[in-house]
Formats: sequence, structure tokens, C-alpha cells
Amino acid sequence: MNINITNPMFHDEAKALAHLEASRWPDGAHCPHCGSVRVRKMEGKTQAGMWLCNDCRDKFTVRTGSVMERSHVPLHKWLLATHIMAASKKGMSAAQMARMIGVTYKTAWFLCHRIREAMDGADNGGPLGGNTPTRIVEADETYVGGKAKNRAWGKIPEKKIVLSLVEREGHVRSFHIANLNAKNVRALIVTNVDRKAHLMTDESSMYKMVGLEMRAHTSVNHGKKQYVRHQGLSHSNTAENFFSIFKRGVIGTYHHMSEAHLGRYCREFDLRYNTRDMTDAERADVIVKGMIGRRLTYRRIDKLAA
Repeated sequence: MNINITNPMFHDEAKALAHLEASRWPDGAHCPHCGSVRVRKMEGKTQAGMWLCNDCRDKFTVRTGSVMERSHVPLHKWLLATHIMAASKKGMSAAQMARMIGVTYKTAWFLCHRIREAMDGADNGGPLGGNTPTRIVEADETYVGGKAKNRAWGKIPEKKIVLSLVEREGHVRSFHIANLNAKNVRALIVTNVDRKAHLMTDESSMYKMVGLEMRAHTSVNHGKKQYVRHQGLSHSNTAENFFSIFKRGVIGTYHHMSEAHLGRYCREFDLRYNTRDMTDAERADVIVKGMIGRRLTYRRIDKLAA
């Protein structure tokens, strides 16, 4: 973790506000309600940080229309939490986040989920394997959940499934799948992978039919201890490497990932992988920009967890 904790924007609310306004409106503020640039900053202590649109007459702040909207957490704590999550390779638990930024566990839990919501869409949004030099995409699945032998009582925990599509020298996209079968796997691959890409998988029969729709499909048979073929070209080790970091987060940091929110945890690890060549500060800036145009209310997220 590489965070300059002495940076004023992590302690001074005015500095944090200025940083967020410069990030959201580099060319000058505009109204998030009507888009007008005829806006002015309001004066007085009670109106600090508020803007008024001269056209629609609505008030707004830098929080409006973002995951920070209607949050009572100070902006400097939002920035600190964002930088902590950007710099934590294996994730940051809500309990530890609460201790670090000085909020309750419930607040930290919701705060972290809203930051994960802003982590969605960090890649270019195009099909995987379309622009990378190798044009190779590896597909593999892993299982998340406790081991039966570690459970002292109760029923055996049901494993949750995560499928990842990993470009070599490129990006990754991970998805939580409720039912792992050829139909669901095909739907994810054909909507996220370029048809001209070379698909690399293990020996699972789920990939055989969709492999015929790609430019090429090569597999390795892990059941027969086969991990590399064709002088090191054919393998799914890139996906396995991504899963190794993901599993460290599950086992060492979060311990348990709710099925209702597993997709957000996937996006968190995807973003850090996709921005691995950036500094922690640059990665945090990507997350801050991703906050715009997104909302996540506690009632909605709590309903998903029920």
C-alpha cells in the first residue's frame, strides 16, 4: 500500500472538495440536472460546497448524481477510503476500513460497496481479445466458499462459482454464475469475447461448442496433469494467476462473500488487475471518475442481501 496519509485532501474537507470538483469538472462546473454551464457557487457557511443553476434553478453539489449522493460521510473520508481500496491488492475488510477512517462498521460496509459499484467498467468496454497483441483469451472458473472439513456444525456450505475471461497482456472480466453449464458459459463468452480471438480453456466439455465459434480453441487437460502445450503457448495459467490473488482476498481478507454481492467483489479485483500498470493514486482517480452517474441506496443493497 502506497498512500501519502499526510496529503491535506485526506484531512481537510475544503481540500477534498476542491480535488473532487477538479476531477469531475476539469473544464468548469455544469448542472447535473439540465447540463447548463450557467451555474454559480453559493455563498455562506450553510451553503458551502453548493452550486445553483441559473437555468433550472436547482441546487447541486459535487456529490449529486454519484455514489456519494445523500451520504453524510465527509468527502475527505470518502477519498481516503477510495485510496485505501485502490492500494489494497487483496482487498480491505469493512471492519478494518471502519477502524482506519473512523466510522461505524455499518457505514464502512455500505461505503465499501458503493466504491465497488464505482469500479465497474474500468476496461474499454469492447470485446476481449480484439485489441491485444496475442488475441488470446483464457476462460476458467473457480469456486468460492468454505470447506466442509472446516465447518464444526450445520450443513455443508454451497460453493459459489466465478467465471473469469482473461486476455493475455490485457484485461479481465469476472462474473458470478449461479448455474455452471454450457449455455450460461456460452452466453458470457460470445457477449464479451471477440469471435476472432483464440480461446484457451481446460478440458471441460462446457467450452467445446462455444470454442467452435471462435477463431481457434485450444485446451489443456488438468485431469491428466497437463498444464502447458505447444512449447508453452497453450495454457490457462494467466487465469489461474488472477484466481490466486482473488482467493487470497477471499481467504485472508473477506473470509466470506455474500452471493448477493459477489459480482461487486469480482469487479473490485477486476479493476485492480486491469489497472495494474497504474500507480495507486492513478487507480484511485479512475475509481473517483467512475462514481459519476451511479447510485446505490442502502435500501436497495440491503434488499439484495436479504
